[in-house]
Amino acid sequence: MSERTAPTSTHPARAAVAAFVGTTIEWFDFYIYATAASLVFGTLFFPEGTDPLVGLMASFATFSVGFFARPLGGLLFGHFGDRIGRKSALVTTLLMMGVATFCVGLLPTYEQAGFLAPLLLVVLRFVQGIAVGGEWGGAVLMAVEHAPENRKTFYGSFAQLGNPAGALLATGSFSLITAWDADLLYTWGWRLPFLASVLLVLVGLFIRLKVEESPVFTAVQEQDRTAELPVREALRTSWRPLLLGIGVLPVAVGGYYIVTTFLQAYGVTETGISEQVILNGLSLAAFVELVATLGVSWLGDRFGTVRVVVIGLVGVIVLALPQFLVLESGSVALIFLMLCLMRLAMAAVYGPIARVLAQMYPPRARYTSISIAYQVAGAIFGGLSPLACTALYAATGSILPVVGLLMAMAAVSIACLAYAPRHTDEEVAVA
Repeated sequence: MSERTAPTSTHPARAAVAAFVGTTIEWFDFYIYATAASLVFGTLFFPEGTDPLVGLMASFATFSVGFFARPLGGLLFGHFGDRIGRKSALVTTLLMMGVATFCVGLLPTYEQAGFLAPLLLVVLRFVQGIAVGGEWGGAVLMAVEHAPENRKTFYGSFAQLGNPAGALLATGSFSLITAWDADLLYTWGWRLPFLASVLLVLVGLFIRLKVEESPVFTAVQEQDRTAELPVREALRTSWRPLLLGIGVLPVAVGGYYIVTTFLQAYGVTETGISEQVILNGLSLAAFVELVATLGVSWLGDRFGTVRVVVIGLVGVIVLALPQFLVLESGSVALIFLMLCLMRLAMAAVYGPIARVLAQMYPPRARYTSISIAYQVAGAIFGGLSPLACTALYAATGSILPVVGLLMAMAAVSIACLAYAPRHTDEEVAVA
């Protein structure tokens, strides 16, 4: 067996920036739907429920459709990403997301088109889910596989930066609309972020097309070691890591929606806080997460990636109850503080998790494996979290079951991290 170094890129920063820009656009498109679902879709597309909670739950049900489509997108684009290349898969996902999001902005409301309106909304949300299902795994791998071994957590976190950046743009855009004219949001103002997304997609395509293919995939392809059927390879060789990967992710993919989408709806409908205060607070919190992600990921390369993630999960457990209690206080300063602290803890979980998950699987079927784990977790924990939290609150009239659910998700993540395997790119270098 000859000694060879792992395949690396001479432009890891370029790949990282391209991953950041691409995932920012994808998540912006995904989150403007989430924001609209919590604020206006319940009224505009599901107006027949006399109880506001009924309309909200119907709106969150369509929100969940995107998450259940994500595993399909992960399988589809994981296959092409492991067979043909990461780059071509990512260009396709960006185009799909852009078209679907733009079309949401053109939809008629229930008042204008009746049942056809929510039906079209569900179809477009499904397309969004397929696109983002194929996007995340490829973007993470492009950033991680281009990076040297001692910087993989840092560069991998650039793909993760797209999440808070997209959330910041999404909540920020709705915040600007409500600040301009609160009534405008419920007429045609909600359409503006969806229609404007087409401009971001064009920028993202320009940047993404200029990035080289992943050096790890190129090495696998040159050695004629690409998997004939990546999903079969993943299930045959990595079924235990797949289960562990799903278990690592409840807070990273589901807890986030509890502390943003559900919290936003709960704060507005149950505690009487204005949409403007919540949107401003979430925008500030997204900015904190955006700034903190690179820092905590740098700490991951220096002191241990798993260690940093566990510290973040413990922070989520500690902050779970106080974050909801401050909503009832009416203190804007306390609300903003708790939202920012929670997103700081989330940054420690979400930023470094890219490297953890990417290196849980061998390179031959890595795109498929990471996509299956992340998107199945997204369907279970991300898609159902807002709906489950709304149902728990409706059934009990208390926020405590919601807090308990978030704490339990963090505990599961910590337990699965303890058993997570690790593969390095040197496996590709030694044929």
